[in-house]
Amino acid sequence: MVTIILLLISNMFMTFAWYGHLKFKEVALWKVILVSWSIAFLEYCFMVPANRIGHGNFTAPQLKIMQEVITLVVFGVFSVLYLKEELKWNYIVSFMLILAAVYFAFKDWR
Repeated sequence: MVTIILLLISNMFMTFAWYGHLKFKEVALWKVILVSWSIAFLEYCFMVPANRIGHGNFTAPQLKIMQEVITLVVFGVFSVLYLKEELKWNYIVSFMLILAAVYFAFKDWR
């Protein structure tokens, strides 16, 4: 559970670092890059421990797939609430297909 919480926090920082500046297009690009890198540093402060703690309970591919799903959930909420963009049906279907990948990654096939 600690791994998931750390990944969630990490992805919140990552999403703001990567996409938060889209609301500030009048700000010089170099300034946006510096702010984004500062936020990304915080992302790494949570991502690295999440992977370090989680590895052993999960394989590296499982950690990556988990991180991608969390990223999509966080980004979906971010894009609707912060960027005010529509969550279209095809995005939802795409997300469901990624959830299918989670099933295959975590299912014990022995």
